[in-house]
Amino acid sequence: MTTLLILRHGPTAWNAEGRIQGSIDEPLSDAGRARVARYRLPPGSADLRWFASPKRRAWETAALLGLAPVAEPRIVEMDWGEWEGLRVEDLRADGRMPDRHDRLGLDFKAPGGESPREVQARLRSWLTDVALDGRPAGAVAHNGILRALYALATGWDMRAAPGEEPVNGCAHLFRLSADGTPAVVRMNIGLLE
Repeated sequence: MTTLLILRHGPTAWNAEGRIQGSIDEPLSDAGRARVARYRLPPGSADLRWFASPKRRAWETAALLGLAPVAEPRIVEMDWGEWEGLRVEDLRADGRMPDRHDRLGLDFKAPGGESPREVQARLRSWLTDVALDGRPAGAVAHNGILRALYALATGWDMRAAPGEEPVNGCAHLFRLSADGTPAVVRMNIGLLE
């Protein structure tokens, strides 16, 4: 079995504004950089084989943590298509996004975007490669990746609330079987001092 420690990038200005980033390459905000500077990874994390989404917000997070990751395009955020750059609040106010869009299932997608099920397909490919390598790994990714990974590990269909919601500012530990199938070891390992 291979272990995978994964965390979300630090905060961006668009996170604070409630804007959908998706595939847009937003950097960390000054507040986000300050927050990540206070993160402390679990003991032994420096020895992991690290990966990061090539998006600036993930790459900056990795650099602030003193990591030298390999860029991995299969762990970029879910593509939100026409809704990228828009505020969730505005999409809900004009009726384009339902109040509980996060409960519409694995096949929900914004116009021109990607569904969680499609994210899982590319994620599975990467998980298989990590498992075949066999070395314990770490990754800096995105909320959509964490949710897709959690759904793969638990069978969550994204229609009801998850058993455990991945919390920002935390790492999440998974175990990968030989074929890359994930299982939850521990969620929400706090990173702030």
